[in-house]
Order: sequence, then structure tokens, then C-alpha cells
Amino acid sequence: MKQQDKRNRICFGLGTVGRDMLYAFEANTILYFLSDVLSLQVWEFAATSMILSVLRIFDALNDPITGLVIDNIRSPWGKFKPAILVGGILSAVFFVLLFANIGTGWVFVISFGLAYLLWDIAYGINDIGYWTLLPAMSSDQKQREKTGTFARICANIGMYIVMVAWQPVTSALGDTPKVWFCCTLVIAVIFLLGLLFPLLGVKERRTAPEAQESTSLRQMWNALVKNDQLMWTTLSMSLFMVGYTTTVSFALYYMKYIFGDESLYVVLVAVVGVAQLSALAVYPRIAAKMNRRKLYTVATVLVLAGYLLFFVAEISLVLIVIGAVLVFVGQAFIQTLMLMFLADTVEYGHWKLGKRNESVTFSIQPVINKLGGAISTGFVSLTLLLSGIKIDGGTVDAIDASGKLIFKSAMFALPLVFILVGYVVYLKKYKIDEQFYGEILQDLESK
Repeated sequence: MKQQDKRNRICFGLGTVGRDMLYAFEANTILYFLSDVLSLQVWEFAATSMILSVLRIFDALNDPITGLVIDNIRSPWGKFKPAILVGGILSAVFFVLLFANIGTGWVFVISFGLAYLLWDIAYGINDIGYWTLLPAMSSDQKQREKTGTFARICANIGMYIVMVAWQPVTSALGDTPKVWFCCTLVIAVIFLLGLLFPLLGVKERRTAPEAQESTSLRQMWNALVKNDQLMWTTLSMSLFMVGYTTTVSFALYYMKYIFGDESLYVVLVAVVGVAQLSALAVYPRIAAKMNRRKLYTVATVLVLAGYLLFFVAEISLVLIVIGAVLVFVGQAFIQTLMLMFLADTVEYGHWKLGKRNESVTFSIQPVINKLGGAISTGFVSLTLLLSGIKIDGGTVDAIDASGKLIFKSAMFALPLVFILVGYVVYLKKYKIDEQFYGEILQDLESK
């Protein structure tokens, strides 16, 4: 292994720890912060929830423009690192303001909406610049799998640090808005320090600034819509992320209102975290023995089995843990595969359209995440209201049988439909297998 490849892998991976700590805190706690910490009135909760959903969709549509801007960056530091630095600093600032609890009533709703919009845009700049480094470091599929897998392991470590720690830490410190604000400050600092690894340690394959071709708005559009494999990958990934994100967003509410003991949420997250990290650790070995299509099928079967078990699992913590492990092991494989599929569409687009647009292509990843988050936020917020969990000024202590059925249907049945449809789209439409990708590289090299 080349020394630089190893250094790239380590620095690229370590940079994701703080990034996913910040993203996981926002994605997994924001509704709880609004409903249980701030105890908003129903109209305030409904308004802020709607803002989250609408702005995520709006900003998702803006991400390809962000990718276009990054693809046109000309600097001695390359195209991607300036975006990582500027987007990182701005997203850290607006992330803290998001939990600053500014004003009351409509003043709060408006200030929250503005902070969220600016955070979402800034984080998108950082995210697109960051993940575009992956195909820019190497075009070798095996190197990408090793680097991408290590990055996912580090990202999941960051995510699970937050998932395990946020509830007991905020509760122990008093679970007040001031405590939450201080926690966001700590996470923002860790996030910024972590970005030093890719900024200083990663070396990408660069074209001299004066030799880089500019990308026009029309070319951006063509790079997206005429790359059929990118479009099918986007649809498949979006369907999966809607299902997965919806289920994850319900987790704490599930332990509190369905199982009946929210204190065991931390135990569940810790077990799932170990299972998911273990799955990512063995991914390269499994991928070496099994082609991607077969691995995706196996992963989907695991997710299906986990969801079916989860629907009746509240009678036992053991059943909950087994169901969660099945879902999250399968999910770890699928998300890693999706990252590889997306990276391969960069070369496919170059081969088909005659121009390489890494950032425009990878702008699809935050689009997918934001669409998944927007739709899941809508599902979760609506479910909290329909099941009877959310009431004026707070939440209830328990829900009845019909409320539980509504809750479980939204957490398991609906997401499973999305995930299975995404798998069918992949089977029917995605064609960049290992052999075809090798042929694409040979053709590009010959030209």
C-alpha cells in the first residue's frame, strides 16, 4: 500500500468523527429539543416542524448549485478544501444558534427557521466538498471501498458517541435549554478541530487551476439528468434514507411510549452501535468474497427480518435488541454500498458525457439526506400528534392501543415499504457492476 493512500484513508476517516457528531445531534435530537425541552405549544411545534420539512426540501434543491460552485473553484488548495473550511466554520456557528432558544412565540419560530436554513446551506457546502474528496483520492474501487468503509466506521463512532451520550448527559446536567446550548458549543469545537485532518492530511489528485474546465449551469444540469445511473442511484438511495431516517427518528419515543422505559434507550443505542461498527469492520472482507448485488440482497434480507421482528418486539428487550441489530447491520452494508455506487457514477458520467463533475455528482448525497430528513420529520411530527403523544405545552406519559398501532405503523411498516421499493429500483436499473466499471476505466484511460 502506498504511504499516501494510507495517510489519505486515516485523515479522511478521522475527519468524519466530529462531522457526524454534529449532524447526529441535530438530526436525532432537534424534535425532542422542541417537544420535550422547550415544551412548545402545539402551534409552535407544528410551525417549527413544518419549517424543518419545507426548508430541508428547499435547500436540497439548492445542493446541485452548491456542487456547481465547488466544481468551478480555482485555488492553489484545490476545489474541495476551501469548501470544507468555509462551510465548516459557518455550519458550526449556525448549529450553535439553532439551539440558542432565541425569543418566544413567532420571534422564536422565525429565528429558529433562519438559523436552520443558514446551517443547512453551510453544512451542505462542507458535506459536498468533503465527500467529493473520496473519488478525487483514487479511482480504484478497492481503495475506495477501504477508504469509504474506514470513513463510515469513524463517522459511526462520532454518531454513536452522541447517540449514547446526549440523553444521559443532558439529563444529568438538568435538561435545560442552557445545558443544551453548552452541549452544542462543545460539539461545534470538536467538529472544527476534526476538519484539520482532511484539510492538512489528505492529498487529492488535482488538475492545475489554469487547466481546469469551467462547468456551466447547463452542463451541471446535463451532468445530473443525463447520467442515468446517477439518477437511478439517487432514487434508490432516497427511498432507503426516507425509511431508515424515519425509523431512527422514532427510537427514543419508541422506548418511552411503546416499550415503556426510556432509560434503556442508551443500552439499545450502545448495542446497535457495536453491531453496526462490527459490520463496517468486516465489510471489506465480505465485499472481497461477494459481489455488490448479492451483498445488497443479503443486507436487505437482514433489514426485512429486523423490521418484522421489531413490530412485535416491545414485549421483550432481547427481541428489541435482536431486531435492531438485524436492521442496523443491514443498514451499515447498504449505506456503504450506496456510497460506492455514487462514487462510481462519477467515472460513468465522465465516460458517457465527456466531462468529470465530482462535486455536482456528490451534491446528490446531501440532497438525499435532506429529502430523507424532511420527509421523516413530517412523518414523525404528524405521528406524534395523531398518536396522542404531543399535547399543548408538552407530551403525555402514555398512549392507548390505537395510538401505539399508529406509532408502530409509522415507525416500521411505512419505512419498510420505502426500503424494499428502493432495493427493487436498484435491481432493475443499476448496471455499473465490477466488470462494467473496469471497462469504463479502460476506455477513459485509452482516451
